[in-house]
Amino acid sequence: MSSMETKWLAGAALAPIAWGSGYYVTATYLPPDRPLFGAAVRALPFGLLLLALHPARLRGSWWWRTALLGALNFAAFFALIFVAADRLPGGLAATLTATSPLMIMLFAWALAGERPPHASLAGAVVGIVGVALLVLRGTTHVDAIGVLASLVAVVVSSLGFILVKTWRPPVDLLPFTAWQLIFGGLLLVPVALFVEGAPPHLDGRALAGFAWIGLAGTVLAYVVWFQGMRRLPAAAVSLVGLLNPVSGTVIGVALAGEAFTPSRAIGMALVLGGIVLGQPAVLDVLRGRLRGHQRASAPAPATGTGPGPGSADGTQVPACRLQGCPDEPCMLDGAR
Repeated sequence: MSSMETKWLAGAALAPIAWGSGYYVTATYLPPDRPLFGAAVRALPFGLLLLALHPARLRGSWWWRTALLGALNFAAFFALIFVAADRLPGGLAATLTATSPLMIMLFAWALAGERPPHASLAGAVVGIVGVALLVLRGTTHVDAIGVLASLVAVVVSSLGFILVKTWRPPVDLLPFTAWQLIFGGLLLVPVALFVEGAPPHLDGRALAGFAWIGLAGTVLAYVVWFQGMRRLPAAAVSLVGLLNPVSGTVIGVALAGEAFTPSRAIGMALVLGGIVLGQPAVLDVLRGRLRGHQRASAPAPATGTGPGPGSADGTQVPACRLQGCPDEPCMLDGAR
């Protein structure tokens, strides 16, 4: 992996870290029981702000294509996550969402022709197990609608990410992201008003929380995520998405006083191990080192300076002829 690719991957990793901070910020600063209102606020006004800073107009079919992406990446995803969070324990919802790297890889294989390495698929499975240890707690009730909503959320967002990767609009990434946020927000506003009623009063703490969620957790996060998706293999970027629950756990332990149990430590180690070992660039490095080790441990070839063992008259036969090297010139050919 080149230094520029490393920078893109590191930039993409900022997205799940910022998303992970959203759990603490939402619980601490934002109005309770208003997830759809919060989703609309993090999409529409910040999409308008980003478009004002980087204006560009869509043309032709890109209006409906971008509206579709806004529905997939923001409106449908946020609404389905709301349903899952309302009907499932938080740990189970997070574990189901952790299946997104597998879904992204499958969509990338089907739509972008990127066949996922076996090690990347294995890394995703290890990461899912790690997330389960990190956040899953004992539960006796599993709601089928909540499970379905969580899995559909994974499907629609994964499809949206790969469409962002494969489609090339006539505008730069910043206004392209802004338009997606605007369309997603426009779809969310009427749903939030219908389900949750009039908007709540926002004090200074709530405004500060929305500023962080909107700027860091939405605008910055999705821009660097989309950039990584466009420039790197989907397997590499999707795996760093597993940093989301890791970030949420670290922030919860550091700022909210949550306990860091041995099972959480093991889960975090599994998540980080799955991310690193599943990276295609890491696999290439390991393969290169293995080939270098095999070459170093191979026996040295004969030099052909001793008596030739296959000659009937006792004359010397070059080693290159004994080893069957037709592509290499023989030292004695010039004497003929």
